[in-house]
Amino acid sequence: MNNIHDILFNAHILYSLILGIWAVSLAAQNKSISGNFWGAVATSALLALGVTIIGGIMYLQGLRPERPGTYFIYMSWLVIIMPGLFSMLRGRDDRNAAIAFAILAFFNATTSFSMMQRSIVTPWT
Repeated sequence: MNNIHDILFNAHILYSLILGIWAVSLAAQNKSISGNFWGAVATSALLALGVTIIGGIMYLQGLRPERPGTYFIYMSWLVIIMPGLFSMLRGRDDRNAAIAFAILAFFNATTSFSMMQRSIVTPWT
């Protein structure tokens, strides 16, 4: 389970980076956000939810990260913030929305990377 968690968590970091690059390219080309991008935003939230569920299962099995409270707060953030931004922007698909999604995607990637660096994600003992 620990390996699956680590793989999915790393995938979330890379996915967030790619999502941010995609949003920057949309903003640079002054294109509106397409349905494909909205699907990618939903996938990002679902990926974070999957990591959180696996972390919850590991927690219930008796495995604990160094700071479980911090882990679950951060993971809750990663699950709700992308759909939350969509809701706050009320589905806007202009250049400014693409910039907002780019900033948030890069922020999520750096937040996740920071979680790894500060041993919030691993080791589960």
